[in-house]
Amino acid sequence: MIDYIQKGGLLMWPILGCSILSIAVFAERLFYLHRASIHVGEFLKGLSNLIRRRNFAEALHESAGTPGPVARVIHAAIIRHDAPRAELRDIVQDAAQLEVPKLERFLAVLATIAFLTPLLGLLGTVAGMIDAFGTIASSGGYATVTELSGGVYKSLLTAAAGLVVATPTFVAYSYLSSRVNTMLHDMERAGIEIVHNS
Repeated sequence: MIDYIQKGGLLMWPILGCSILSIAVFAERLFYLHRASIHVGEFLKGLSNLIRRRNFAEALHESAGTPGPVARVIHAAIIRHDAPRAELRDIVQDAAQLEVPKLERFLAVLATIAFLTPLLGLLGTVAGMIDAFGTIASSGGYATVTELSGGVYKSLLTAAAGLVVATPTFVAYSYLSSRVNTMLHDMERAGIEIVHNS
């Protein structure tokens, strides 16, 4: 692999850096979203029963002990359970808005890497072609295939490396975005249900 990086030229290093950053961000986000996910239906069913029985202390305890953004939104609503419904709706919306940046954290980094690495690969392709044509120019307009192959090989390596990093990064970004959208939907559903039941 080091051999490919050296033959690909200087632009292989930022592409490699992007791949390491992409893996780190994906692993961190996957771990965070896994810890934040709960079975929303069961959670809401249990809390709804407690709220119907006006057992707000137990509902607070349940929501505080449950991880994730859905539980935090519900917790904010239960704390102010005696507020008018319109105010409770605002409380739920405010709590949900605080959770959105936590869920979307670093997703823009993945999107940037997915779009940047093919451009770095393209830049490497251009640099390789410049080397190839520089070889032709320096040899008086004539060059052997062997002399040209170094620049062409370099250009193909950087283009391939850029695509190899960009493709899984874009897949990771799409997957994580889908998970985040599901959690946002769950928060909205939980908020509507808690406002309705309070």
